[in-house]
Amino acid sequence: MNHILSDRINNLATSQTLAMAALARELKAQGKDIISLSLGEPDFNTPDFIKEAVKKAVDENYSTYSPVEGYLELREAICKKFKRDNNLDYKPTQIVVSTGAKQSLYNIAQVMLNDGDEVILPAPYWVSYFEIVKLSGGVPVEVPTSVDTDFKITPEQLEAAITPKTKMMWFSSPCNPSGSVYSREELTALAKVLEKHPNIYVVADEIYEHINFSGTFCSIGSIPGMLERTITVNGVAKAFAMTGYRIGYIGAPEFIAKACTKIQGQVTSGANSVAQRATITAVEADPSVLNHMVQAFHTRRDLVVGLLKEIPGVKINVPEGAFYVFPDVSSFFGKTLKGTEIKDANDVSMYLLAEANVATVTGDAFGNPNCIRFSYATSDDILKEALRRIKEALAV
Repeated sequence: MNHILSDRINNLATSQTLAMAALARELKAQGKDIISLSLGEPDFNTPDFIKEAVKKAVDENYSTYSPVEGYLELREAICKKFKRDNNLDYKPTQIVVSTGAKQSLYNIAQVMLNDGDEVILPAPYWVSYFEIVKLSGGVPVEVPTSVDTDFKITPEQLEAAITPKTKMMWFSSPCNPSGSVYSREELTALAKVLEKHPNIYVVADEIYEHINFSGTFCSIGSIPGMLERTITVNGVAKAFAMTGYRIGYIGAPEFIAKACTKIQGQVTSGANSVAQRATITAVEADPSVLNHMVQAFHTRRDLVVGLLKEIPGVKINVPEGAFYVFPDVSSFFGKTLKGTEIKDANDVSMYLLAEANVATVTGDAFGNPNCIRFSYATSDDILKEALRRIKEALAV
């Protein structure tokens, strides 16, 4: 029946993180003892003070359509948050609230890209960037990095990737899947390259900014000359454990914000009204309320990195943020493990699911064919058991 469906959908890849999570759920339902480390979802509950804001919003009857671009009070609160945390000066007219940061990214691609426009994607990149760009007529241009460079691109690589067709660069810091965090110095060096190409816009995905162990965080938009050509994407899903609330937002040049509001008005209209009221409370809160969660992720990061270093053949960097590790498993390619031939990262991922009952995601999905990703957003005991199984399965 594929010939009846549009070329658009036939050419679209399924999200491999969601596909692996679905497969893990299916195997679990069959009674298998699966440990799923595939989805990027905090294992904490939404903080109580945000839940109180939800109840208050329900009692105050926030049950009608919200403005397409989001409540003014929320956009004002987001402006204050951008100034407080990121040293970014935005006005409420430059903020658009959407149904998750994923919709924010889709809106941006739809309003910025024409057929054939190139978008530079430092690889590894979040799984949906590639497909969203493609779906919007853009051409993803992958710039490879490796575990040896902490999965960061250099100014020279950026310069080499730019062509007359380059319209945008998209990246995340802290990065999903690698956990790498770009320093102010590194971002300044990239901005110097972009200075020579004033027509290139940057999408800075900062959804993991607070889950950051480096001690500092820099928004590329705060570097002189970058604000007017940067679209800063954020949300409350990861830091505040509000994944199901589905609230993301952008700060952008006003003409881009207006365009995103225009397309959103034809697709979903305003985001969930009660979730928006809860988000006001979240973004107004001092980020120190998240310290306990960040500390827990930091401890788990150290635990997982330590255990991975004990597995022969696995190569790893030390991620400075988010809650993922992205080990290089290419030393296993071409080998046969317990009767299973391993050709690539996808084979490693499927082998670990079958042999160790641990769900991970192939690095292919993120533009790096040598690695696999797994999330450490789960308890120490589960992580220890998962790593024990992985070590056993990869024993040559």
